[in-house]
Amino acid sequence: MAESYIYKIMKKESLANSIYLMDILAPRVAKACYPGQFVIVKMDEKGERIPLTICDYDREAGTVTIVFQAIGSSTKLMAEYEEGEAFRDFTGPLGHKSELIDMDREELSKLNILFVAGGVGAAPVYPQVKWMKENGYSVDCIIGARNKDLIILEDRMKELATNVYITTDDGSYGFKGNVNDCIKDLVNNQGKQYDLVIAIGPMIMMKFVCLLTKELGIKTIVSMNPVMVDGTGMCGACRLTIGKEVKFACVDGPEFDGHLVNFDEAMKRLQMYKSEEGRTVLRSKEGDTHHHPECDCSDN
Repeated sequence: MAESYIYKIMKKESLANSIYLMDILAPRVAKACYPGQFVIVKMDEKGERIPLTICDYDREAGTVTIVFQAIGSSTKLMAEYEEGEAFRDFTGPLGHKSELIDMDREELSKLNILFVAGGVGAAPVYPQVKWMKENGYSVDCIIGARNKDLIILEDRMKELATNVYITTDDGSYGFKGNVNDCIKDLVNNQGKQYDLVIAIGPMIMMKFVCLLTKELGIKTIVSMNPVMVDGTGMCGACRLTIGKEVKFACVDGPEFDGHLVNFDEAMKRLQMYKSEEGRTVLRSKEGDTHHHPECDCSDN
């Protein structure tokens, strides 16, 4: 690894099986970032660009916290890096900050907000819950996973949220069921009333949360970071249909009104994008709208 790489790993922690937390020394990013935004990590000159949502930041220490799951070749390689080593690139902040940050404070104080975190989605939920706590607002939070071993950031979240509800599909810890089952229990059985749900996690989870909250009449924001690949609008991977408009998660988001997101299209597109044949079909079908309009790029 080249000694000139400056984005040093100050801390590395294993949160769960194949899920890691790292504090990266990146003063410029730490100074400018907000909850909801993301960074692009590149390990070395030949490395893949990896978009990761910001989990936390310390402006004074100049560090930015990322959380990732080692499931592909690049993230598995990243998991082999240790404290003291460094990345070649750590670009950001990118994307738009959470809409909560710029919301009228009086209006924000009137909202009952529920955060719903699925799996690694707890990482991008965390900085928003932290920001709310630091600014004097109370929120509830659901953390869901397939089993107890995959629940992350529980203790940290309990320091910030008024109520933290843990749910596991297999019932090995907390409430037995998925996050939707937990939402139904809170609203229907415990008399909870929410004005806003912010759901971040796997695509299928966010889809079904939005179907439920639409029935319940609760505005819902989702983060479409799972579809991001390049992070600049160039590759076309994160092209979305939001209502009747074409948007790109990396440039226009990553957060959107969940009730307007065409999840079925997004999930099908993500599957197609994995093969060269699929990418060719998408480029041919979408033409100039395959890329973000502000991106000066070709189909190569």
